[in-house]
Amino acid sequence: MQFTLKALLLAAVLLVAMLACLEAGRWLGLRRARLDPEGARAGAGVVEGAIFALLGLLIAFTFSGAASRFDERRKLIIEEVNAIGTAYLRIDLLPAAAQPEMREAFRRYVDARLAAYRALPDMVKVKAELARGTALQQEIWTKAVAASAGSPATVLVLPALNQMIDITTTRTMAGEMHPPGVIFVLLCGLALLSGLLAGDATAGAKRRDWIHTVTFAFALAGAVYVILDLEFPRLGFIRVDAFDVALVELRASMK
Repeated sequence: MQFTLKALLLAAVLLVAMLACLEAGRWLGLRRARLDPEGARAGAGVVEGAIFALLGLLIAFTFSGAASRFDERRKLIIEEVNAIGTAYLRIDLLPAAAQPEMREAFRRYVDARLAAYRALPDMVKVKAELARGTALQQEIWTKAVAASAGSPATVLVLPALNQMIDITTTRTMAGEMHPPGVIFVLLCGLALLSGLLAGDATAGAKRRDWIHTVTFAFALAGAVYVILDLEFPRLGFIRVDAFDVALVELRASMK
């Protein structure tokens, strides 16, 4: 919830700042029209077109990237569930005496993985649960190597465990993959600059068009908020938590 409040606050500040830029742009446009009635808008269209085009491209690329990463994170959840499920089934190939201990280690491992994501945004707990999961990975691997030594099961059990371990690193890195902060600074800066130019463009009207002014500001502030929410899908309103049910169901099936 803390992230949601911060993101909403940022969007609100951007909205107010854009309204101020729109008003400032209109004031500057009126002032320039008084000083130079004939050449007030000379060449303005070229500058405005370039800035608005750049803003549109930046919004499109950042939104597309955020949406792509959002889908990739959901996909990785399913891949991890499949990897754990496959490795768990292949415990059947190990000697019967080693199976109960391995199954219990798997249950504790899945519990640690679930706890790590449920602990967000408390990064201290998240890191503790990730460390517990890493320790359990090592324990599972060591026991599997010892139990399958000299057995044909090695070629099936160990690769499945290796894939299960690898996907955790992939998921962790995917969760930390975001655009550089300067991209968001540039996005907000261009939004404010476009507000200034849009305000200047409306200076020719005798009365302020509040509908278009407010709609323009709301649209850009809303776009920035949605992009931020997509970038952090376990902290805001747009979430990947619904896909965790697959891991919960897998844990329930581990009898």
